[in-house]
Amino acid sequence: MKALLDTNIIIHREASRVLNQDVGILYRWLERAKYTKCIHSYSIRELEKYQDKNTVNTFNIKVESYEKIDIPSPMQPEVMKVSEKDDTNENDRIDTQFLNEVFVGRVDILITEDKKIHRKAKDLEIDDKVFTIDKFLEKIFAEHPDLVDYKVLNVQKLKFGRISLDDDFFASLKEDYDGFEKWFIRKFDEEAYITVNSKNGLILSFLYLKIEDQTESYHDITPSFLPKRRLKIGTFKVINNGFRLGERFMKIIFDNALKNKVDEIYVTIFDKRDEQRRLIDLFEQWGFILWGKKDDELVYVRDFSKQISSTNLKHHYPYISKGNDCFIVPIYPEYHTELLPDSILNTESPEDFIEDFPHRNSISKVYVSRAFEPHPQKGDILIFYRTGGYYHSVVTSIGITDEVRYEFDNEEEFVLHCRKNSVFPENQLRAMWNYSKSKPFVVKFLFVYSFPHRINMKELIDLKILNGINDAPRGFKKITTEQLETILKATRSDESFIID
Repeated sequence: MKALLDTNIIIHREASRVLNQDVGILYRWLERAKYTKCIHSYSIRELEKYQDKNTVNTFNIKVESYEKIDIPSPMQPEVMKVSEKDDTNENDRIDTQFLNEVFVGRVDILITEDKKIHRKAKDLEIDDKVFTIDKFLEKIFAEHPDLVDYKVLNVQKLKFGRISLDDDFFASLKEDYDGFEKWFIRKFDEEAYITVNSKNGLILSFLYLKIEDQTESYHDITPSFLPKRRLKIGTFKVINNGFRLGERFMKIIFDNALKNKVDEIYVTIFDKRDEQRRLIDLFEQWGFILWGKKDDELVYVRDFSKQISSTNLKHHYPYISKGNDCFIVPIYPEYHTELLPDSILNTESPEDFIEDFPHRNSISKVYVSRAFEPHPQKGDILIFYRTGGYYHSVVTSIGITDEVRYEFDNEEEFVLHCRKNSVFPENQLRAMWNYSKSKPFVVKFLFVYSFPHRINMKELIDLKILNGINDAPRGFKKITTEQLETILKATRSDESFIID
């Protein structure tokens, strides 16, 4: 397999000062998965013009480690149409030439962080062969779980003073923010959320949150904020490693916002590094909008008032409406905590669920089914029921249906749709597709809440949620709003995420 690397990725790899750790992780996994790293002649030409002469010299030494694409492939008519529509300068045309090499099959994949390249790839219908670093790593882990040789320790909440400021993780923050080290030391007695690589102890992600009340001054933000209770995302950085840690931390942000009853969440962020642009994309996916500026930083804001959206559930996550239908959904014990690690049972060991797979960290998850109707629709509530018998079956979690998809053109499309958010490895997904003539359908849902108290099948029968042992849910069992309210009360749930 041949992987063509975008020019900026190669620059980050060969730079004299490595501030983008994601690229180092990418290169290691390209080698482990036995991909040939390819460089285009256009990239070589661009690198020779690079201002940092140390980087140019380093690259000239290492260029032989890449397979060169010396002669550009003839531009195909379909690619030419995209170029004529979208390309406004020489850099755009070079990017399109990279896509052309994928289009003609000269390389198998292209890895780039450039959003415009990804948009053009979608127009050319080759977006399944054009990857960001993170998406490529997710693909590798799904296809080759045996290659994963380290684990990401569960999110820890530590005082700043117990976190090593000398870790390379903080290099880009020190460069971007004058006085970062002094600020960090002043925070020694406060807490931050982190994850680390269990193999070498190096930091992979860091999140610091701060609650601000109506008396906070925002004189340096333009336009200024009105007085509100807010959650500030003070410092947030995630190294791309294919484990979807960014989404895991978004869940922590929203959990804190609920717990502290804030009206709004905001973040200030630069837009000059790939890692920052990826975080901006992540924020926008979850409903943050550009508000203004704070000096040279952008200010993004997320309204956290109680409301829901019928079109984009992520923009008002984690709120759900009792006005929608509700279903109890069975899930076998061997898959339950894999898919819903926040809902681990007391009888299970957290050490068995260290976060080394993307589906464990994601808010967006996949449930594959062949159940007969009724089926949920977008916005419907899902209550997950861990099977196990009269005393051991329990309801554990609540989610909201984001999409139900029945039609897939072929097996490959089904696997690609399910792979990154499903508990099932690729070989099991293929077996499910080929199991019988009736093809499975896929429910994408957003995990919202883990019940603080679990009620078992016996209690569900006593509460008249189930009509006896033979009424155990085997598909999507629809329940009434009154039965949902009974479950929420019996599980001692904090209903701050519920509307209506």
